[in-house]
Amino acid sequence: MSERLVSWLDRRRRMKSIELIQRHLSATSSAVEELHRAIEYKVNGDLEASGEAVDRVAELEAEADHLRDEISLEVAKSPLPAGDREDLLRLIRRVDWIADWAREAARILVWTPLDKMPRELIDIMRAMMVKVRECVLNVERCVNRLGVDLEEALKIADTVERLEEEVDERYLEARGMYPTLDYSRVNPGEAILISQLLDAIEYIADWSENTIDQVRIIAIRIV
Repeated sequence: MSERLVSWLDRRRRMKSIELIQRHLSATSSAVEELHRAIEYKVNGDLEASGEAVDRVAELEAEADHLRDEISLEVAKSPLPAGDREDLLRLIRRVDWIADWAREAARILVWTPLDKMPRELIDIMRAMMVKVRECVLNVERCVNRLGVDLEEALKIADTVERLEEEVDERYLEARGMYPTLDYSRVNPGEAILISQLLDAIEYIADWSENTIDQVRIIAIRIV
């Protein structure tokens, strides 16, 4: 089983399914980059540019969904044993959750009044988003190296895990601030949106870690 899996992955440049996986990863990481831009534009008061970036997140998430379906069909037709096919499908679904949460964060961002948001939370949100972007880009690198250089892929997986921990630390810092911040400029509904936006950003990092956990499972089969 392991030999067939590594052989299949080693032929990645000639396999339509692997090309689709790479496109899926590219669409997913691009969606997260557009979310980062959307947040930065809105923080700086450029609502039009932020809205355009949000639209691009939606387009990229839809593209990722379409590619996921294509990948599922290609993997189903592959000569791999059922267990290996299931491993790859789990990997793709975990990547897809990254795109899903980027889309959800973008939706929430549209309604979140960042101009009323306490400055302390703005700073933490921006710091989280920088790390989340780096996290997802490393997920893309990790999966793309899986069938090429296993040792490097696992090192990148460790980097993703470290970045997720950094995001989690900032997220917990933000949650610890909730009871003491000045909410005089926001109503209860707006405060909930602010909290949900930070949650969605953190979930992107969580699913990045879940994705590299699946990479490690595949790596065990390969070794």
